[in-house]
Amino acid sequence: MTLKVQQIDTRDGAAAAAIAALRAKLAPSGNVVSEAGRKKTIEVFGEPLSPAGVVERICAEVKADGLAAVLKYTKQLDGADLTAATLRVPDAEIAAAHAKASAEFLSTIRRIRENILRFQTAILHRDVEVAGPNGSRLRQRYLPLARVGICVPGGAAAYPSTVLMTAVPAQAAGVKEIAVVSPPTPNGAYNADVLATCHELGIREIYRVGGAQAVAALAYGIDGLVGRPLVKVDKIVGPGNQFVALAKKLMFGEVDIDSIAGPSEVVVLADDTTRPEFAAADLIAQAEHAPGSSVLITWSEATLRAVAAELDKQSAAAARAELARQSLEAFGALILVRDRQEAAELANTLATEHLHISCGEPEAMLGKIRNAGAVFIGPFSPVALGDYVAGPSHVLPTGATARFASGLSSNDFLRSNSVIQFTQEGLSAVAEDAIHMANREGLLAHAASVILRRQADSRL
Repeated sequence: MTLKVQQIDTRDGAAAAAIAALRAKLAPSGNVVSEAGRKKTIEVFGEPLSPAGVVERICAEVKADGLAAVLKYTKQLDGADLTAATLRVPDAEIAAAHAKASAEFLSTIRRIRENILRFQTAILHRDVEVAGPNGSRLRQRYLPLARVGICVPGGAAAYPSTVLMTAVPAQAAGVKEIAVVSPPTPNGAYNADVLATCHELGIREIYRVGGAQAVAALAYGIDGLVGRPLVKVDKIVGPGNQFVALAKKLMFGEVDIDSIAGPSEVVVLADDTTRPEFAAADLIAQAEHAPGSSVLITWSEATLRAVAAELDKQSAAAARAELARQSLEAFGALILVRDRQEAAELANTLATEHLHISCGEPEAMLGKIRNAGAVFIGPFSPVALGDYVAGPSHVLPTGATARFASGLSSNDFLRSNSVIQFTQEGLSAVAEDAIHMANREGLLAHAASVILRRQADSRL
């Protein structure tokens, strides 16, 4: 079967509409639901709610009913009949998974942890002090969040890499308490690799719960568990399906979140120097996320044709061939542009999660790029290295949100506050400006608080 990936030529009058439609597919939506999802919604809720409506219902019930709601939806949606005694993974089970893990796997985890820790520690914000007038001091302090919740997916694949890419940046920032939630599935909270990775990182708080109910449990906290309660967190991070994304959006304000993520994405910028087999491999690697968006942008017709041929060849032999094919045909595109400048402009418009600059003069092209979650340069920097071993987190902005959002880092687990300390002489040096502004705004008590101190006996 020949692969049918959409091809777009920006010289064509219909190109703008085709690119806009492609962008629309990549944004998370609260109202798109499959037929199977609609039937499941009617079965559970008695009516065909939208995904956003499902999330609102679940989160409201978790807030009102706590553990009972979490257990109810875990059974109805995931088919797992858990109890107050089994929702949390026992310490012994986490330790057993670690004890049974291969030496090779644990060595890999340790090396990756060191790579992430080295990078995340290097970029960490440090306290700053600026001298004010007449001996006054102005400081900015950075303090770690006390408690963080991490969502680890567990659907089509297991993701110990997500544990590393979320927990290690938090630990680099100094976060002491980390709670992990993962679906009660063989690829989630029952997965030995996920449990062993948590144990290796010193994480002992893992809950067998996924979806919107997991996000709400982290945001509100849950009493009634055997042993210890699930204490509410300060921030929720990590990827998940549409329901996780919408729940995080709903819970923002109750807690902080990292982002509202949609399907994973890559854009590859290519020219005549690009190796077509490398570009095709990168596009297929993203597509196997299913859904995953894979877009080639090139100003070389020969390269576009060669990559298309490689996609057809390689996707047929891929381990997840059918899933990759579905993603490439539904969310993929091969786009021919006029030149390098138009390629850069389109890349900035798409503002993609992963951008692979696989063309000649990559540093010059990088200088034209403003909007991307993570940029990979050159033929030997595949996105997979960023996913697993490089050091920056693989939790990145999707759906064109790289226009204003950044990838998760150790600094996202810090909160800052300013410290302002004036001497009386320092106050006097700026008093007139403060008094003038207070009077202009009609806040006379503000002005009085400055005047009083300026006139006070300096011996106090």
